Amino acid sequence: MIPERLRDLLEEPYYGALGTVRPDGTVQVNPMWFEFDGEHILFTHTVTRQKYRNLQHNPSMSFMVYDPAQPYRYIEVRGRLVDEEADPEGLFYVRLGQRYGNPEQQAPDDKAHRVILKMSVEKVGGQ
Repeated sequence: MIPERLRDLLEEPYYGALGTVRPDGTVQVNPMWFEFDGEHILFTHTVTRQKYRNLQHNPSMSFMVYDPAQPYRYIEVRGRLVDEEADPEGLFYVRLGQRYGNPEQQAPDDKAHRVILKMSVEKVGGQ
């Protein structure tokens, strides 16, 4: 479902912008580390933050990544939260930190509250 011409945007360690819907209907957008497993987009997060509460209320998500060398080249993925997995040791956070260039990445202080969020890929756009 990911066009080959845009696939690299999900494979490279670029930052993305994740949009979720707040309970009042407004949109919250935050920069995120991520990993694409070929089927889903995975994020690390904590259960104590607003973004997590947004997804519990409304699982709809939109995620955009642009090419830093060509900012008008981007991919937008729309989907929903389809699964979450506890990550109480922060291992996925460490893996993402290493993916984003820090070979010495340590688990964060909030590791006990960490989860891996799994986003479905339902609609894809971009150029």
